Amino acid sequence: MFDQQEHENLPVEKWTESHVSSWLKSIGVKEHYIQKLHEEEVNGQILLELTEDYLRKETGMKSGPALLIIRKRNELINSQQEQKPPKVQKKQQSGPTRESEGNDVKEEVSHLDTDAGAAQTLPEPKTKTSQRKSLGGTSAKTDCKPRPFGNNGVDFTYVKHNVLFPESGIIDLISPCHEYKSFSTAATLDRQRLQAKFAREVLKFGTGCMNIRSNGTIHFGVMDSREDAGFVHGEIIGLEVKDKDIYVDALDYTERCFSSSDSEHVRWCIRPPVFIEVVDINSTVVDINSTEKRYIVEVDIVPAVSIVRNRVYSVRLPNFREKSNKVEFEKDTIYRRVGSKTEPVSDQNEFYQRVKDRDVQREEAEQANFLTAPDISEDLGRKLTVLVTSGKKVIEKEKWYILVTNKFQNSDLSNIDFLLNMKIFCVFDFDTDSKRSGFCSKYLEHHAANLHFLQNYKIPSGMSIRDFESHLHLFEQTSWIFCNGRSDFRGNEVPCDEMMWIKTKITLLRESVSLICKQILPKGSFLVIFLLTSPVEKPILHTFYEFFTEMEGHEDIICISESEENYQKWESFSEASCDTNALRSSSVVGMKMSHVNATLQRIQPLTTRTTKHLAVFTKGECLLETREEERMYSLEILGVDQCDGTTEEFIEEEKERIESYFYQGGKVSWLNFWLAEKKYVGEVIQRDAYREVSKLLCDIPRWNVESTFISRINIYHHPGSGGSTVARQVLWNNRKELRCAVVKPSYSTSVVSEHAVQLREYEEKDPQKCLPVLLLVEDCDNEFLDDLRNELDVAINTKRVTQGTLCFILLSCKRSHNPEKMSKESPLRNVAVTHKLSAEEKREFSGKRKMLEKHYQPEFILTFVLMTEEFDQKYVTDFVEHLLQDIDHTSIVTRLILYVALLNSYVQNSFISQSHCEALLSLTIHMDRFRQHTFERSLNEQAKLVFIHLRDEKTYIQSIRIIHPLVAKEILQQLLGNDKQQSSIAMDFLKEDVLYEHRFGKEEYVKFLRALFMRRYRISKGDESDSFFSPLIEHVKDQESPEKALELLEAAYSRFNKDAFFAQQLARLSYSCEKFEEAEQWAEVAVRKMPQNSYILDTKGQVYRRWFMAKCKTLEKVTKTPENTAGAIETALKAMECFKMCEKAAVSDLETMNNSGFFAAVEVGCNLLKLIFSLRVFSSKTECQKYLLTEYIPEEVKKPWERFHNQLKSLQLTMHEALEWISEDLSYFQTDVEEEETVESTEMKINNPKNWLVNKSSVYGKYFTNTSLSSATQMDLNQGNLTPFMKRMAIYHLGGGNITTIFALLADQKDKGQIKVLENIISLYPSNPLMAKLNQTDLVNYIATQIALGCLSTQSPKLASLHDLRHLCQQFPSERTKCLSSALFLVTLLFWPEEEDNVQDRENKYGIVMSAVEYLKGSYLNKMKDIPRRKRRIFTHFFLGNGRGWNKIIHKSKVETITKLLSVSEKRMKWLRGEVWKMPEIAKQFRTVQGWTEDGTVYLDGPQKKKFMIPALNSASIPYGNENVTFYLGFTFRGPVAYNITVKQ
Repeated sequence: MFDQQEHENLPVEKWTESHVSSWLKSIGVKEHYIQKLHEEEVNGQILLELTEDYLRKETGMKSGPALLIIRKRNELINSQQEQKPPKVQKKQQSGPTRESEGNDVKEEVSHLDTDAGAAQTLPEPKTKTSQRKSLGGTSAKTDCKPRPFGNNGVDFTYVKHNVLFPESGIIDLISPCHEYKSFSTAATLDRQRLQAKFAREVLKFGTGCMNIRSNGTIHFGVMDSREDAGFVHGEIIGLEVKDKDIYVDALDYTERCFSSSDSEHVRWCIRPPVFIEVVDINSTVVDINSTEKRYIVEVDIVPAVSIVRNRVYSVRLPNFREKSNKVEFEKDTIYRRVGSKTEPVSDQNEFYQRVKDRDVQREEAEQANFLTAPDISEDLGRKLTVLVTSGKKVIEKEKWYILVTNKFQNSDLSNIDFLLNMKIFCVFDFDTDSKRSGFCSKYLEHHAANLHFLQNYKIPSGMSIRDFESHLHLFEQTSWIFCNGRSDFRGNEVPCDEMMWIKTKITLLRESVSLICKQILPKGSFLVIFLLTSPVEKPILHTFYEFFTEMEGHEDIICISESEENYQKWESFSEASCDTNALRSSSVVGMKMSHVNATLQRIQPLTTRTTKHLAVFTKGECLLETREEERMYSLEILGVDQCDGTTEEFIEEEKERIESYFYQGGKVSWLNFWLAEKKYVGEVIQRDAYREVSKLLCDIPRWNVESTFISRINIYHHPGSGGSTVARQVLWNNRKELRCAVVKPSYSTSVVSEHAVQLREYEEKDPQKCLPVLLLVEDCDNEFLDDLRNELDVAINTKRVTQGTLCFILLSCKRSHNPEKMSKESPLRNVAVTHKLSAEEKREFSGKRKMLEKHYQPEFILTFVLMTEEFDQKYVTDFVEHLLQDIDHTSIVTRLILYVALLNSYVQNSFISQSHCEALLSLTIHMDRFRQHTFERSLNEQAKLVFIHLRDEKTYIQSIRIIHPLVAKEILQQLLGNDKQQSSIAMDFLKEDVLYEHRFGKEEYVKFLRALFMRRYRISKGDESDSFFSPLIEHVKDQESPEKALELLEAAYSRFNKDAFFAQQLARLSYSCEKFEEAEQWAEVAVRKMPQNSYILDTKGQVYRRWFMAKCKTLEKVTKTPENTAGAIETALKAMECFKMCEKAAVSDLETMNNSGFFAAVEVGCNLLKLIFSLRVFSSKTECQKYLLTEYIPEEVKKPWERFHNQLKSLQLTMHEALEWISEDLSYFQTDVEEEETVESTEMKINNPKNWLVNKSSVYGKYFTNTSLSSATQMDLNQGNLTPFMKRMAIYHLGGGNITTIFALLADQKDKGQIKVLENIISLYPSNPLMAKLNQTDLVNYIATQIALGCLSTQSPKLASLHDLRHLCQQFPSERTKCLSSALFLVTLLFWPEEEDNVQDRENKYGIVMSAVEYLKGSYLNKMKDIPRRKRRIFTHFFLGNGRGWNKIIHKSKVETITKLLSVSEKRMKWLRGEVWKMPEIAKQFRTVQGWTEDGTVYLDGPQKKKFMIPALNSASIPYGNENVTFYLGFTFRGPVAYNITVKQ
């Protein structure tokens, strides 16, 4: 690891190779580059000498990383220098003249005459910031070119610290010679001194060039001596220019320095100064003390022969004398250029003699330059095509584009059609008026876009990348990033000038670009296009630099600029980081925007502005605007004319690839169907299942009359059997009759519902007259589908669509390991797709295979071949065996195959991103346009055959998986053979740091890896079986050894940052292997990490429960004594304590309800009672009861059990509270349709909790009563010695202990002895309950028992009258808040008015009922918490019947008796559609009550003083508006509810 402190304390020059490697790793350099530099023995000293050129040429490093290393190295040097104490330097007051070498002027001048001290004076202000950002020491510099000679420099910039090539002498008289002046001290002088100095240098150099007849440029602000400390010769530093006029006016010295005849020539030949801006790309912070920009000041010399012919020029150079405090002029001197210096002419005679020769040479040079052939016109059209398509013939549909642009000209805005068909990920827009009148406004006419600013790309802490993408709606609509304010925006987002932008925005830009390039879009999946349509400014230049750095080079960056001037400034800036030739090769310069538009439209896969149409109710079509489609982003909408805009070029280029990809195992696309429909390729086979679904679809209107708005058809399919193809084929062939769409994954049901309703009503006038929408929902659980159905129901009800109108058809396509079983359960809704083919299908598949094999090699249609063979196990085995012959087991590619096979075998729909694979294979891909080719070339033949390349439908991120899960399993089995086990390859996979730490696509990778070790199989989720652990862990535990399974989970615990849920898994695995000490430790770890998680607390309790059971099993083999049972009892009590904590956490959790703690506490309690009562130490059952219920402690147990006497004495109360809580919960919430009810915790599964409660209540009661029973009906009840407690326990034992077990006697009518049981229970209560003053619980149970008996037999002698029961109810607390919910429920049932009641009695009874309902509603809401209603549906216990007295109370079991012959799913359908209420048996028994509706609320007709609102269980059945209605009444713990609401005709 990189030790920051150690590296800071140790000077760089003393670093070892290891120090350098650690530092490189810490700044994010890739591992293979670090390894290369380590091999080259790069230590600290060498690091200081490294140049960018060396890194690129000698190590093969790309420009981006090389630049990063040099930048970070320089920052490091500066930071270390800052920490050293500053050395005190003597300030030089004066010194020798430091002019260019060869200057013959010998007189002594003051330091003000020269650049003396330039070496000591940094040209930047001495702030901390500027010191940190300056480059010192032996830093490497980047070479650059000077401004093109004669150019005005407006569109040109220099980059600070870049280096111009050395000063030069005469080349060919036309190419300029160059001279550099740092001028850093002189630039700070006053106007007079500065002008004298500037004129001196220019006129001296200019005269030298004119006399020698050569063009030249003198540069001010460029280091001119190697002695300048910390700088190199030619290094660009720049000057702070306060007033440009000072430099321009300085040349007014010309007239005073030359004779009158010469001065005019000099004016013509010496051009005015040009000011070239210097930018500092290494600075993210602008120096707040500096308000001046930095410039290089350049003067060009052009001695045209027509001006200088036959002339020699002498000059009197100006010099400011400090003694006289004025400018004086030196003697006339003739200067000439000698090499890179300007020197006085020593032999003037000879010089004059050669004037004519020099004139002739100049004239010839000028003519040669004039006659040079013009540049051959570059084929810009082809260049543009190659750059945009990465060398292909058409633009890739899957490629994302990022645009960086400034202000568009009006003429250009009419030529942006090519951009409208591109998949634009985001736009970095520097035009502040873009939304009002620029590119953005034009784009929004055709597309939806989300308008952002740079700060929107800061990820909130704790948010994942995928959540961030959803938050900004990336990939759904173009993200339009206004980089420098927005003029039409009312918020505080104003434009700023260049310097302020760099100060405030550049960090935000850097973070945005880094986020997109490093975490959102993988390299190679996107192209960055710089559209330079206006003069270039600094911010857009910085944007290029950031993209170049983050993308590690320019391969996927292109620049389009019509103006050469705009491009020049861009190029000069980019030289800092990119080779000019490379930059030119990826730029298209000089091509008009209209030509760019026409060229790129020709190679797009779809014709420009392709339209999409939808079917309409009137049998016509309507246009679906692209921007409207993009606003319904959760749906993939299928148009009537889908794919019709595909170009012929694209078809010819891509059709074979599209077809073979599908038959190789890829997901079917709309293009597959379209190409087949248009006869470009063979037809797609229609499976039998397709015909079945089509028939069900046709039948829906028939069986949907007067029924629901929403229908549902389910396709259950074997993994890889073509279920998705069948589903999409149904959509494709119904797109002209229905509106069809696929629901995209990962959107909430509310968003999907909103978009589905928009799609239904799009361009339709009347919500009553719209085509149904067919929605395909793939691999979603029932919970999602139920939620979606509810959301759509609510939406349609709000629209007040006529009852019976079919609005939506949900086509669910789910994988299942037993599709045939699912299909048989509900043949009217479910269709199966399996690997088995019918005779007709076999014939079609065989014919198709023969046809395909004429065009493709078998390996290119592999999945189809296997499909034809019905995935026969022997065929798959033989195929894999043949495939793996001669495979190199040691190669890294084989290791990759094993990893993918392992993942695909156990985790459904899993894949590994191509980016991860490249990291594992250590691929260095230099050109992204060859990325796919490089990757595929790196694979062995076996991998090429079994890997299928996927692209994410949303992000287009590339990934791989094995062509089929069955093939994956067989590969895994055969590659491992007998020698190697799955645990070893799983351990390797888990510890593969290169994969786990790979930054890009990490979320998906971690999700799949976690699922491999954590996710349990669920039949309800389409898996083969229910598993206790992940299938991989179960396989290793069962087939290898539990120890290896534990090792794997421990490694996973470490890998996933010591995750509490992995600690929980380890506890569960440990106790299942009876390693209870380890299980206890892991459970403790999990609880410490998540102390409020009820599921983890439950696991800890289950550890002790299992441990207790194991101890009990051991005790069965020996005689039990207080001593040897103490350990088991203590363990059981620990379990009970954990379950109590679990109960508390579950009740306080507002979003879920985990009941497992209550159930487990009762389970352990019953087993603990069994153990205690089995001890011979207690002489009788009575003595044991006495010990548990009183202060009495037998001598034999006093010492052995001394630690837990108090806990044992509270055991009965603990169990009683848990049983009461379960009873109440089951009274509120049971499924309305008799499905297989289960209570599932992470540990135990209880089928039919109601029956479980009956059994456990009976066991509990048995232990605390002395009554001996041969059967419940033959009970000896004449025991006057029974205490009230013993009687209560006897009642518990008989099933009368709580309201749920009492009413369960009505449901369970297999045994006809329920009447006798109920009579026996009543016999245990006082003969005159009115006088006995029973407590509230006993009173509730007595009344409930009487009601149950009344439902079974109105002739029983034990049955009380309803009048007496109502009288008993008056003993409930008058303060309703103190009443039990069960008491209030009984009040609603008993006090419901009779038909014959007079007005006053009815009103009184309604008042009592409504008072009870008010409090029931409050307790119901508390029980519901924030859990969706469909997860906890209220249970209806009774219905209001047609009879009088006892006959008006009908238990729900009567309804279930009527429907018992139906299958579970048909029964559920009848309940959901309300068909149950149409059955004549129901209508005969149930009483129809009168009421009315107001604004979607149902009211009961009856009470006079106050309206009685009755909740409807099916909100969809409530009519719109205000109607008179009839309905049936059900009684629940929420109060009365309405069923079968019907408008009264």
